[in-house]
Amino acid sequence: MGKKKLERQLADNEAKAVHRMIRISPQKLNLVAQLIRGKKASRALSDLEFSNKRIAETVRKCLQSAIANAENNHDLDVDSLIVAEAHVGKSIVMKRFMARGRGKSSRIEKPFSHLTIILREVEEEAA
Repeated sequence: MGKKKLERQLADNEAKAVHRMIRISPQKLNLVAQLIRGKKASRALSDLEFSNKRIAETVRKCLQSAIANAENNHDLDVDSLIVAEAHVGKSIVMKRFMARGRGKSSRIEKPFSHLTIILREVEEEAA
């Protein structure tokens, strides 16, 4: 018996990679995700390679995973891929406490994020 296989939610010319539980706030991660939205995959990789942000290395790994998924699982042409979507979601928040003056304490929140990258194959236009 078993369950029926789920229908593919993406189009036939799309591939996806998800990186979950990234130890950075969604606001900071979105700055790097915004850097690659709408660009060709090769250009996005080079932009992330030379970015000064700490999280750019993690985003680059997720983008490489999406490119590998497109090539190996969906038989898409790597040279004609663009970053169709790169969206960031909130995850858990670790709560910690730090000692303050006069015997008080303050709360420290350490947020986590999710990153989803969707690549789309586009046809090259004749110049």
